Amino acid sequence: MVTTPPVTLNRSILRLAVPALGALIAEPLFLIVDAAMVGHLGVAPLAGLGIASAVLQTIVGLMVFLAYSTTPAVARRYGAGEPGRAVSVGIDGMWLALALGAVLAAVGSIVTPLVVDVFGAAPDVAENARVYLSISMWGLPAMLVVFAATGLLRGLQDTVTPLWIAGVGFAANAALNALFIYGLGWGIAGSAIGTVAAQWGMVGAYVVVVRALARRHDASIRPQREGWSGTARSGGWLFLRTLSLRVAFLATVAVATGLGSAELAGWQIAFTIFSTAAFALDALAIAAQALIGHALGANETETVQRVLGRTSAWGIWFGVGVGAVLAASSGVIGLVFTGDAEIAALVQPALLVLAVAQPLAGFVFVLDGVLIGAGDARYLALAGVLNLVPYAPALALVALFAGGGPAGLAWLAAAFFGVYMLARAVTLGLRVRGRAWMTAGG
Repeated sequence: MVTTPPVTLNRSILRLAVPALGALIAEPLFLIVDAAMVGHLGVAPLAGLGIASAVLQTIVGLMVFLAYSTTPAVARRYGAGEPGRAVSVGIDGMWLALALGAVLAAVGSIVTPLVVDVFGAAPDVAENARVYLSISMWGLPAMLVVFAATGLLRGLQDTVTPLWIAGVGFAANAALNALFIYGLGWGIAGSAIGTVAAQWGMVGAYVVVVRALARRHDASIRPQREGWSGTARSGGWLFLRTLSLRVAFLATVAVATGLGSAELAGWQIAFTIFSTAAFALDALAIAAQALIGHALGANETETVQRVLGRTSAWGIWFGVGVGAVLAASSGVIGLVFTGDAEIAALVQPALLVLAVAQPLAGFVFVLDGVLIGAGDARYLALAGVLNLVPYAPALALVALFAGGGPAGLAWLAAAFFGVYMLARAVTLGLRVRGRAWMTAGG
């Protein structure tokens, strides 16, 4: 059995986590750019963006298994000394992503009006949501291919290339949004068009990179039935796990909608910040996924334990730092998004709740990455369903008794960032205390 010295392990984590941090932050920055630019168009467009973003994140989130199943599968084969097979598995994931994305785009463009109506928003808010969502549906295939390609590179222990592609994509998204929203006067539609164009540009960059990897390792670029079925099997449980997360997210948006349009706009700001912080904290989870999958493929179970302990501790302390930054900036975040002092005051208490919850969130995200890297998808799925048991009544109480205004939004934040995240911490923490989740071999 091979053990990894402490200094080497620290360097390995940082080598993967630091670039992953940049790439992960770039993804929610797409949403931040949209929210900040659309927010200056008024409350109705921002609230409409909140509904559209919730739907899009739900669809994309349900397909996140394309990355989460690809990373450990590639890492295991790479750790077992089979780089060609590892690249082939990743390419199969990209083909599956393209096929699923095309179907989702076609169906989504048809059902967009029905989906928006479910939220029961005011007419002007609903119209903005329909405009943004109908256009953004055509970016779904690109978003899913990017997920799968990123998972491939992470499995090969490469988080630098995704950082460069994400950075260029973010810059393109910001420039195109500014041009289309303000320069051409397309409003919220311009925001959607700019984002979709940037997403397809990122796909082009990944295709160039992956073709080079396939040539280097003599891997086929054609879809393989074995690879498709393997991704589908391992992704099924991760799909259920993600479905439970999205049920919680959508139910929260529904309650925020019931509180009022201003509260919904405020929740969009708070949740956008949460998503940004989550992706930042998730950098350690990405490092854990890649390192644990690689170590299990190489039968290095002692390294797995060391990665678990080190990344968990770092996740908590990283959460403390992120929480401090959020608390210090909570009074101005709302102004940055909308320029409206009333909205800023409305959302500040919710942002303070979010700040306090960041150490817990860091712990949760790292353990999630550890178990994903180990391929423990079945437990993650079952735990995800179990986590909804305490959260559903907490959310119902907020809907019935919290009311609107800053207090109501703060109670909603407490239910989500407190009750729900604590349930996730308990179920994941209990699992990693044992060894049943560690299955070695390629």
